[in-house]
Amino acid sequence: MTHRDVVVIGGSAGSHKPLAQVLARFPSDLPAVVLVVVHVAPGARATLAETLARACALPVRPAVDGTRLEPGAVHVAVPNRHLLVDDCAVLRVSDGPRQNLVRPAVDALFRSAARWCGPRTVGVILSGSLDDGSAGLAAIAAGGGVALVQDPAEARFPGMPTAALRVVPDAETLPGFDLGDMIAEVVGKPVTAQSRPPEPLIWETDMLAYGASRTPDHGQAVELGCPECRGGMYVVRTGLADHYVCHVGHSYSPQSLLSVRDDNIEEAVWTAVSALLEKVVLLKKLAERAQAADDIEAAEKHRAEAGRASRAATVLRNNLHLSDAENPVAHLLGHSY
Repeated sequence: MTHRDVVVIGGSAGSHKPLAQVLARFPSDLPAVVLVVVHVAPGARATLAETLARACALPVRPAVDGTRLEPGAVHVAVPNRHLLVDDCAVLRVSDGPRQNLVRPAVDALFRSAARWCGPRTVGVILSGSLDDGSAGLAAIAAGGGVALVQDPAEARFPGMPTAALRVVPDAETLPGFDLGDMIAEVVGKPVTAQSRPPEPLIWETDMLAYGASRTPDHGQAVELGCPECRGGMYVVRTGLADHYVCHVGHSYSPQSLLSVRDDNIEEAVWTAVSALLEKVVLLKKLAERAQAADDIEAAEKHRAEAGRASRAATVLRNNLHLSDAENPVAHLLGHSY
């Protein structure tokens, strides 16, 4: 008989307190292995495991590649490495493609657990921004696992919990302090054997762990380019959740893809504003020189063209919804010609 014995927990901004609360409620004989991903900067020190160990009866360690998955231990993702489950027996610490703009990513861990552990998995989403973890939690639920979400009303940053509940509306919602008790209650329960995972899930987790896959089904092709490598992208649908994966394994939730596109658009607009302002400066100099040479017609022509360029820059800047205080070239846009 197979039992529920894998707990995966993911969070981002504001998740440290509820995570410590969860771990503090675990008994020393918890019949499950616990895997934790919290978004951290690539260059950060790997101190989270040490901090969490103070509140937990179980041993808490930074994740080490190749570690056997055994009940009664907590493994914490290290900076700039995905934490993955491989063949439901060992951990993988991978420098594979970023997902949702981050590494480690919650979705990477959750989707690998959904593939290899299926109904044995308990997935937990804590406080954080945007929607990393939503597709992974949907995969866990689709595979027969248990989905738990921190109550968005008490989360310091409710984005991740809210997004998770949007795609897994039947997930159990609890305050952070009560999640640990719920996890302890559901682990160890018998579960039915899992069915074969969907091929896009197999392909994606292969790409994260090994950089290659023999599975041909990437999902449905869409007319989008990957923001990181410019390769073609596919949409993968899991229940109510959609996410986008490129041919090398970069993955984006809808909100993370919109976020990076917003950054791309802003960068492009500021490039255009800068080019227009450089044109204004040059035209102003040409107007001054024409005025000094008594070429009044040419001076007026240059001033008129400079005015048009200045107004165009102002329109672009205003459509970025930035105040003058936030705009590094606002003082230039105040000139009239």
